[in-house]
Amino acid sequence: MCLKTRLRKPMIAKTLAVAFLASSLVSAQSNTAPAAQPPKPAAAKPAWPPEGPTPRTADGKPDLSGNWQPNAIRENVDLVGELARQKIEVPMLPWAAELHQKRKDSLAKDDPEARCLPPGVPRMSTTPYPWTIVQTPALIVIVYEGGAHIWRKIFMDGRGHDPKVEYTWLGDSIGHWEGDTLVVETVGQNDITWLDEGGTPHSTEMKVTERIRRPDYGHLEIEHTIEDPKTFSKPWTFTTHPSLLRGELIEYICQENNKDVEHLKGK
Repeated sequence: MCLKTRLRKPMIAKTLAVAFLASSLVSAQSNTAPAAQPPKPAAAKPAWPPEGPTPRTADGKPDLSGNWQPNAIRENVDLVGELARQKIEVPMLPWAAELHQKRKDSLAKDDPEARCLPPGVPRMSTTPYPWTIVQTPALIVIVYEGGAHIWRKIFMDGRGHDPKVEYTWLGDSIGHWEGDTLVVETVGQNDITWLDEGGTPHSTEMKVTERIRRPDYGHLEIEHTIEDPKTFSKPWTFTTHPSLLRGELIEYICQENNKDVEHLKGK
């Protein structure tokens, strides 16, 4: 046997031994059960809003009284865009769509709320300031921290809308209960307000119906339906979810030191 042949045999044997050892290691590793992972700790419940059942008044109705904070900044800034994301159409007529686009293109420089004017309904529910509800059987009063720090009266005594209602910033609101839902209908608003910062318009013919529920202690649900045949081709609806405010309303005087308006140059 030549030297070359004698040298090749030990090398082949060594190679086979290494391959066998590697295969054994891989097999051993694949048959080894993975190390047990420690269980993940349960997610801590949020400290706020507090939990609990829906509180009720002496007559058995849900008690909506309390201080509430909105959770609808996206709707306040761009209602049309946010609802499109939720697959909800805002069916504007051509003149309204054109005006809406014009206001957006100017970066909302003429937004009335930026000039300390009341946002109107339904924007009072989306503007980023809390409010207080005071509930009685015949009258519900809502005091708003923002939007010129104004109040709203919802009449619950069975009256109809004032036939001589004049166009105001918050209109004429009457309410009634349907089971555990407070239904509020508002008419008689002026057409100066925008429905959002994006400039969604409306006419003086707009009717807003709010269906307000308190599903538990810490939350509200407000379903808004907009009907305005002069501005929209059909009614449309969106919902917001306020929660209980941790604290009290504070004094807010927009007109006193409103320095931002001079910077709203737009385009």
